[in-house]
Amino acid sequence: MLQIQARSDIPTDYGVFTVYAFSDSEDDWNPHLVWVALGTDFAKPVNVRFHSECITGEVFHSKKCECGQQLSVAMEYVSKHGGIIIYLRQEGRNIGIINKLKAYALQEKGFDTVEANLMLGFPDDARTFDDAIEVLKVLDIKAINLITNNPDKINCLKNSGIQLNGRVPLEIKPNEVNKSYLDKKREYFGHLLKEF
Repeated sequence: MLQIQARSDIPTDYGVFTVYAFSDSEDDWNPHLVWVALGTDFAKPVNVRFHSECITGEVFHSKKCECGQQLSVAMEYVSKHGGIIIYLRQEGRNIGIINKLKAYALQEKGFDTVEANLMLGFPDDARTFDDAIEVLKVLDIKAINLITNNPDKINCLKNSGIQLNGRVPLEIKPNEVNKSYLDKKREYFGHLLKEF
């Protein structure tokens, strides 16, 4: 059962956030992190982003995805409008960084992101959002505006007891490297993305 193991206020380029470490054990070195913008009112519908870890995109600014840019835009949005970011430790669609790099190597040979994952013996997307739902319940958040393009994140709220008040799009214009990746998100996974 997820619990708050630690918390602290952290100033960022986007404002000050109260950051909570959520895990079922205080010895967990990779807990989920929940970033709450100061002044967020949990009694009203809360702007929420479920964001899966992506070290290549967020830390090293890889152009293969738009994850780092999405995180930055989401932080700016919730800092301005109130809200939280639930940072889920499920790197590489939950296959881990080693397997993610193996998938990248297959992509260099011409396979797309889905084909690469399947060739490695993983599902097309191994992520779940059950822990995000649990975090919302621990924080006693009843209604949210979900910051997402991903229909799986919207669907996970069905029968969760959390009311989906609305959706906030989070589209990043493709670059010369990640356009086919974003096309796959739209065409295969049904992400709510425009065609550029």
